[in-house]
Amino acid sequence: MASKEFLADLYRQMYTIRVFETRCIKLYRQGKIRGYFHPYLGEEAIAVGACAALRKQDFIVSTHRGHGHCIARGASIKRMIAELLSKDSGYCKGRGGSMHIADLDTGNLGANGIVGAGVPIGVGAGLGSSIRGEDQVTVIFCSDGAANNGVFPEAMNLAAIWNLPVILMLENNHYAVSTPIEQVARNPDLYVRSAGYGIEACKVDGNDVMAVYEKTKEGVELCKSGKGPMVIEAKTYRHAGHHVNDPGAYMPEDKLKEWKARDPLIIGRKHFLDHGTTDEIKAIEEAADREIESAIKFADESPEPGVKEFLKAIEIYEG
Repeated sequence: MASKEFLADLYRQMYTIRVFETRCIKLYRQGKIRGYFHPYLGEEAIAVGACAALRKQDFIVSTHRGHGHCIARGASIKRMIAELLSKDSGYCKGRGGSMHIADLDTGNLGANGIVGAGVPIGVGAGLGSSIRGEDQVTVIFCSDGAANNGVFPEAMNLAAIWNLPVILMLENNHYAVSTPIEQVARNPDLYVRSAGYGIEACKVDGNDVMAVYEKTKEGVELCKSGKGPMVIEAKTYRHAGHHVNDPGAYMPEDKLKEWKARDPLIIGRKHFLDHGTTDEIKAIEEAADREIESAIKFADESPEPGVKEFLKAIEIYEG
């Protein structure tokens, strides 16, 4: 049985991601965040549940919708917001923005803006761990849209024939931008595709943080025993359009209402309240609110990237 402290931490992380995204949407509207912004609202339980099952030495590979993955893996909120605000104190010195945060100190091999591109990166990380003989598991977060990218079956095949310690965490939020999964897959249960490659797979309620945690934990044990990889399809539903400027008018109102009734935070709060109190929940939320506001202040007051340092970085890159 999960401890009260563990459940409190899971809820704290999910709530922090929710507030992070909500506040950053406001910063975007104020013109402080440049480029695209893809909120993780409604999917928080997947990142938090999966990362809770990992150890310090394990890796993750993120996606274009990756803020939740970063936070769940222990990234600095201050440096994340600074990066989104294009400040020098950000993870990429303000040059990467929302879709390109990486943090090797927490085992985050990075996000990128190309759908499915993280899948071969994660398989490569798993291959590296295998060759070095190191006890590391890599969780690759990818989307239902990525499942129809050619690298997805290629990666599954390579991971299978080499028994790599890799978990493909398929975040199925039912839409590739505005295209429903039912229009691009005869069988909307995408995890069954792994059967042809001899890979163990399952689907899980992606809105239940404990369900995701338990399945990921099973995947970690499978990989540690040399019987990886594993595919976990986490069924979820984003709370709005594909990105912050997409009104999501194609999302049926009744379906959205049904999924919001099973909000990951509602379920996570219920898990905690089996052991704790509403006052403790309030304290967790207030602490997270303060952390986010402090991070925004830090980012606002941070300097812009210098042109001289930028040109120097180009010189180093070009050799």
